[in-house]
Amino acid sequence: MSNPVYLALDLPRLEQAKALVEKVKAHIGGVKLGMEFFYAHGAHGVHEIAHLGLPIFLDLKLHDIPNTVAGAMQAIHVLEPAIVTVHTSGGRAMMEDAKAAAADGTKVVGVTMLTSMDERDLERTGVKGTPHDHVMRLAELAEASGLDGIVCSGQEVGAVHKQWKKGFFVVPGLRPAGAAVGDQKRVVTPRKARDDGASVLVIGRPISRADDPAQAARDIEATL
Repeated sequence: MSNPVYLALDLPRLEQAKALVEKVKAHIGGVKLGMEFFYAHGAHGVHEIAHLGLPIFLDLKLHDIPNTVAGAMQAIHVLEPAIVTVHTSGGRAMMEDAKAAAADGTKVVGVTMLTSMDERDLERTGVKGTPHDHVMRLAELAEASGLDGIVCSGQEVGAVHKQWKKGFFVVPGLRPAGAAVGDQKRVVTPRKARDDGASVLVIGRPISRADDPAQAARDIEATL
């Protein structure tokens, strides 16, 4: 992948979203469409963004019984996503069925722990131990389940990469040096994540909310 940056595109209006992609597409490698975008614009919106010529990452975080998740995977074949997310907490059977139902050429990656959470948040959900330990356990389960990789923070990707040499690692919650952290808690810079083994760097607000999104994307690309 020549440019690992995927723009997180969660804008309320489709035309606004398309205009942003047009501005920055020379400096990104793909577009991440999450639940906010998908619920607002559906399959039509995905097709409209795909027509702009960049790979699509559908960040739908599928999490349900195995049969339901497999059905959802089959339903999105027509959208031809490059990457789709499921929640690793759905368990091995769910992940196995998700991967089996995915279209050829679609990477299925498991969300481990959200980058908006820290150890205190984890404990409140009943999980003991550090975020690092939790992510490592879920990464091992995802690999055993046949997934292509996982989603994790930049603070864990280096250790996971050492454990899972051929994994595909998506890292969100990235902030360029000096940028506002916002609602993220476990952040690193795009360069740090890439050096530690990230395959895809998901970047949203530092580009989408910049005064000059194209220049912001160009500046991030220049650090990689």
